[in-house]
Amino acid sequence: MNIKLKDIAKISSIPVVLASLCCLSPVILVLIGVSTVSFASSLADTLYGDYKWYFRGAGVLALLAALYHYLTRTKGICTIDEAKRRRNEIINYLALTLIAGVLGYLFFLYVIVHYIGVFLNLWA
Repeated sequence: MNIKLKDIAKISSIPVVLASLCCLSPVILVLIGVSTVSFASSLADTLYGDYKWYFRGAGVLALLAALYHYLTRTKGICTIDEAKRRRNEIINYLALTLIAGVLGYLFFLYVIVHYIGVFLNLWA
């Protein structure tokens, strides 16, 4: 069993961005010039306040789908017998991708997106 950090980052990167879209999408709208700062700020308040758990749920589902895709396509775990034989490897991948996803989400949303929003005067 050879778990690589690069593989874990690959599996969890898109789900982290998907889970962060509640606050990232208003920033993107301002950066491409489609929205005003005041509208983006109110949109961010609405999306983060009312819908953040939907975005987080979508991120978790995307993380599980990415892990399933990785294990079946790359690692060749396609049958129940193979999954039973490699149960510890599957559990290790699940734990590591979940930890990487949560830490990546916290860092991306509360550090990177927050400081971009502060720079654009979307929030204080």
